[in-house]
Amino acid sequence: MTVLVIGLGGVTNGGKTTLAEKLKKMLPNCDIISQDDFFKPESEVETDERGFKLYDVLDALYMDEMVKSIRNWMICPASTGVVMEEPQSTCDKLKNTEDAYILIVEGFLLYNYEPLNELWDRRYFLTLPYEECKRRRSTRVYQPADTPGYFDGHVWPMYLKYKNEVEENASNIVYLDGTKSQEELLSCVYSDIIQELKLRE
Repeated sequence: MTVLVIGLGGVTNGGKTTLAEKLKKMLPNCDIISQDDFFKPESEVETDERGFKLYDVLDALYMDEMVKSIRNWMICPASTGVVMEEPQSTCDKLKNTEDAYILIVEGFLLYNYEPLNELWDRRYFLTLPYEECKRRRSTRVYQPADTPGYFDGHVWPMYLKYKNEVEENASNIVYLDGTKSQEELLSCVYSDIIQELKLRE
């Protein structure tokens, strides 16, 4: 049985979720875990001196829970989209299959948390220029909503900070230009993953 864990990280509004959903439809036995599902409740997210809620930092997320969910999936990669608390018991039926099972983990802060970095088989990082990122962000509705100045005061600076950390400390990351068409990005990542599967046969 081949099990692949694929990271799809990078800039806010870079197209991570859309790309993950398209890949899921094309790949065998593919599940998605989204980092957005691990945000702490608003009451637990710190506020800075400007009144900005600090969502774009690791402390705003239950990262240990995220690692646990990925590890649970790796123990028993059942293609249900549901991560089980006790995966071993349902796993026996998978043991003798030669199928490939693929987990796509998508989120904006995937490669800055050390316990996650030992789990990736392939890593992708979507980038966008400032103006395009700001334009896309302005069309999205968030809960809680972005306050005036939030993008420039918190979101973009944190993206640059974490991107620099990744560039300095992480290797084997494929950088993707988020301004390219969804078809181009899909084709690039899909063929790369298929190549990885063939290498493991």
